Formats: sequence, structure tokens, C-alpha cells
Amino acid sequence: MLGIQDRALAILDALLTFYPDNELSEERGLVVFPSNQQLSVRAHGIAGTTLRRHLAALVDTGLIQRKDSANGKRYARKDNGGQIEDAFGFSLAPLLARAEELAQLAQQVAAARQNFRRAKEALTICRRDVRKLLTAAVEEGAPGNWEKLEGHYVQLVARIPRTPTIKDIESILDEMQMLREEIINHLEFQEDSQETDSNDVQNGCHIQNSNPESSNELEPRSEKAQEAKSNPHIGRMREPIKAFPLGMVLQACPEISNYGPGGAIGSWRDLMSAAVVVRSMLAVSPSAYQNACEALGAENAAAVMACILERAGHINNAGGYLRDLTRKAERGEFSLGPMLMALMRTNASPGRRAS
Repeated sequence: MLGIQDRALAILDALLTFYPDNELSEERGLVVFPSNQQLSVRAHGIAGTTLRRHLAALVDTGLIQRKDSANGKRYARKDNGGQIEDAFGFSLAPLLARAEELAQLAQQVAAARQNFRRAKEALTICRRDVRKLLTAAVEEGAPGNWEKLEGHYVQLVARIPRTPTIKDIESILDEMQMLREEIINHLEFQEDSQETDSNDVQNGCHIQNSNPESSNELEPRSEKAQEAKSNPHIGRMREPIKAFPLGMVLQACPEISNYGPGGAIGSWRDLMSAAVVVRSMLAVSPSAYQNACEALGAENAAAVMACILERAGHINNAGGYLRDLTRKAERGEFSLGPMLMALMRTNASPGRRAS
């Protein structure tokens, strides 16, 4: 803002160390008179030519004034009592006169640094979110042109300069946030499609069970046998479903924490205990939950129960919904990632935060 370099400020700071008090005062005089050698030492060894150049810059910007003696030397003239009568060197009076202006400039610099730091942190968080979303989408096998989105992400990261300005950061942050929105919207659409399919299956099961001439009524069989016959994929080796970080599950599903030991969840064991409580509360049968644990794994089944609790107001039959997700998992068609991402987006929305 003042148009001077860091070294000039270092020299100004060194000049102030020669002032006898902590605060500038006209009563004590405002002239300091160090030699170039003394000043160079306190300015961390700046060379003589560099020292003279930056001293001239400080004078030109009006931060200090020269008070030259007749012979051009810097010194103090003292009276018989040893008190300084007059001094020749550099006057710090401009600093005192411009104190209010300089204080405002300092506040502006501090605010600019804070804004830069916040923007950089926001870009770091957004960049991390995009990376996690893309990785989760690919590992979960969610349909989408993830290669194209990955390419866009790589291009944005490559555009970050080594020494970025606030404008550089804000520009890339805007584009990175748009990319994150695009990925989340796509994953949210996939989750909506999964939920629609689940509700359709629930409705179909309700109609079939309401038919007195249903083949299930005429030829009773165990549920395991029916599922095994209708689903040839059961029993085959399947890739294990990816387990997401516990913190991510709790961020997406904060309601589940109320059912943990002591009203909090600090481990996967706590989450699984809470899931059992929620299962009973939502009237999900033990067999349905057990099947989910076998298909998804205990941790993922608990995470799914947390998701169901979070959206309990939108799910008519929690048990049927869980059974359908279990069947999808057995066919290799279920992705936990989109469920979590959709809930994270919902919980982060302004409307949710205000509620």
C-alpha cells in the first residue's frame, strides 16, 4: 500500500530500535542517529548500497525525514548535564504525525491477509471435498462420466500459481465450488433414483401380499429360499462394499448420535449399538437387519440405518426399504456413497442450518 519493499520496512524497524522509549514522544525528541554500520547490523546485515537505497525510499514515501548536520554526519549534541540538545540523523516525526493513517493501513493489511487465508482454506476444503467425492463415486461404481469431471478437477488444480493472489484463489475457488455442486447433484440424482426404485418395490410387495391368491400364500417358503431362487447372484463372491469414515457418516447423519451411549457416538461400536436401538424404534425386524449386516457388513449396515433414520419422514416402510437395499447390495447394485453425499448436502444447505 505504501509502495515500499519488505527490506525497507526491516530498516524502518531497525531505526525504531535506536529510539530510547517504546512510544514516540516529542518531549524525548524524535531523531535517531545510528551509523550505517550500526543500522546494518540491526537490519540483519543488509549491504551498504542496499541500505542507502531503502533509506531513500523511506524518505520518499514520507515515513522518515532527514535532519542533516553541517558535515553530513549523524550525531547528538549534548549539554553540560549530558542531555541531548540537538540531534542529526533521521527524524521519526512523520510516523507520529501519520499514526492514525498508518493504523488504518495496518488494519487493512491484516484484513486482507485474513481474507486471503480464509479463501485459501476454503479452496483447500473444497478441493479435498471434490477429491473425496470423485474417489467415492468411482470406488462405489456410481454411473457417470467421472473421467471428464476428474480431468476438470486436475485442470483447476494445475492453474493454482505457486504464489497466488487473492484474485487467483477466489477465481479458482468459484470454479471448484461449481464442480463440487455438479458432482453432488449427480450423486443426489442417483440416490433419488435408488429411493424411487426402493419405494416401487415396497409398493409391489404390498400389493402382492394383499392378494389372497398369491403364490406366496399357496406355496409358503422361507424368505431365504425365495430370495435365493429369485436372485441367482446370491451366494456368489462379491466385492466388499467400501466402508466410509465414521466422521463422514456422523456428518451426514447427525440424528443417530442421539441414540448412542450417553447421547454421543465416538466409535463404530457406538454406531452399531445406536443402529440396533434405531432398528427397534423404526420397527425393522431383526432378520431384516441381520440380512443387511451379512450383505453390507456390520459397519455399513449401521451406517445405512443412520441414513434411514435421517430420512425417516420420507420413508413409509423402513423395514421394506432396508430389505430392498440389501437385495441391491447382494446384486452388487447398491452404493452407500450417494446416500451419504446427498444427506451431507441436505444438512449443509442454508434451510437445514436455519432450522
